[in-house]
Amino acid sequence: MPVKREHINAFLNSASEAAEQISKHVEKGEPIHVTSHFDADGLAAAGIIGRALVRLGATFRLRVEKWIDEKIVEEISADKPPLIIFTDLGSGYLDILNAKLSDQMAIILDHHEPIGEPSKTFAQVNPHLHEIDGSRDLSGAGVAYFVAKALNKKNIDLACVAVVGALADLQDKYDKKKLGGVNEKIVEDAVNAGYLQVDTDLLFFGRETRPIHKALACTTNPFIPGISGEEDKSLAFLASFGITPKREDKWRALRDLSNEEKKKLFSGLSDYLLSKGLPSDVAFGLIGNVYTLTKEEPWTPLKDAREFAVLLNATGRMDKQGLGVAICLGDRGAALDQANEVLQEYRRTITKYLGWLNEKPGRIEELNNIYVVHGENFINENIIGTVSSILSTNLPNPEKPVIAFSIVPGEEVVKISARTVDILTSRGLNLGEIMRLAAEEYSGRGGGHDVAAGAQVPLANLDSFIKSVDQLVPKQLEATRHGS
Repeated sequence: MPVKREHINAFLNSASEAAEQISKHVEKGEPIHVTSHFDADGLAAAGIIGRALVRLGATFRLRVEKWIDEKIVEEISADKPPLIIFTDLGSGYLDILNAKLSDQMAIILDHHEPIGEPSKTFAQVNPHLHEIDGSRDLSGAGVAYFVAKALNKKNIDLACVAVVGALADLQDKYDKKKLGGVNEKIVEDAVNAGYLQVDTDLLFFGRETRPIHKALACTTNPFIPGISGEEDKSLAFLASFGITPKREDKWRALRDLSNEEKKKLFSGLSDYLLSKGLPSDVAFGLIGNVYTLTKEEPWTPLKDAREFAVLLNATGRMDKQGLGVAICLGDRGAALDQANEVLQEYRRTITKYLGWLNEKPGRIEELNNIYVVHGENFINENIIGTVSSILSTNLPNPEKPVIAFSIVPGEEVVKISARTVDILTSRGLNLGEIMRLAAEEYSGRGGGHDVAAGAQVPLANLDSFIKSVDQLVPKQLEATRHGS
């Protein structure tokens, strides 16, 4: 359903009110403390607010966190900052924030579903408060962008970073992998200002940075039997249609192909998938909206917004969050070079984890209503979310949610990441609610979006937590089906 104009206006008014508060503190010369989430959307949000504050000449400190707990909030409170800004997190931790910061001024810029009511000293800018879906129609970076735009119209040049944040949170849920809802307004800003180009094209990952045969071989959604993961066969497939991978001894990327070559490639892939017994509409998953950042250099992962998002995600998940924020703040020198190295290591790490999971039966366990991915002590807690996202569309029954867990080193705590597909959320499944209920039942915390959520629970309660989730999934679907 389209987002109603009155809901958008109400949200934009709340963003303007937050901007006014920020401006007042900056005018007084008061320092500001910014805390953001460590995923790609959170890093994009941090970069947007950071650049907006720099333009105002503000004094601020920026920190990035995996989540909020009592210790983190006590550290923030100890500094006694006149103003605290939370980006891409906060709404799910209102109980902790209320208990520790109720006498301090705070602005929460988030798109996760709020749990509870904020203190009177808090301002909360959140699409869910205005009947806007924060899991599909606006990301944390998008919330930060509208506040930045209200602070200064020059910040329209940050719209591209908000587009990257939305794509990082997989909000391209509309027809042909399009960003919709309030995100559409951000795309319009970026396009009208000349910073973004939107085309309908083939959606191979690495369209800007990888030779075409490598990009084709890396395509896994949809999985192309005999081509996905096979670079030599990808080269042969391209040659069969007269598509040369090199020109003047230089590798060609997807962006270098002519429209005629792209048509040949798509037609050939369609026929090939049909010959493998796959449904005729599978090939159309290869076509969608491509978001190109016009001011970025070609052959870099910043040119294509989806590749930009993966680069940010890599810096966050590999504990190099400062590099991601620096790139969003505009660094195209040392930070970008180091981030590219981190990205390569990130890809190797994911490949290692997926190989490990498939080495022995039982590491991916199928229960009655869910898959359980046993990351144990092997898969890093920071990357368990990426692993669960990949597996959510690559297991035999995609209509079963994936619950993946890792044990946090040095603590008797388990980090859990849950993912599902849109067909289940359309039937009423809300993983954020399920994670919250199951975690609270077993002395933990949980929450998130309907399609992607997470939790932390004591290791001793893990088995009970998993059993609870396996029971809650059909209960929730059944309750929704009967309208209760």
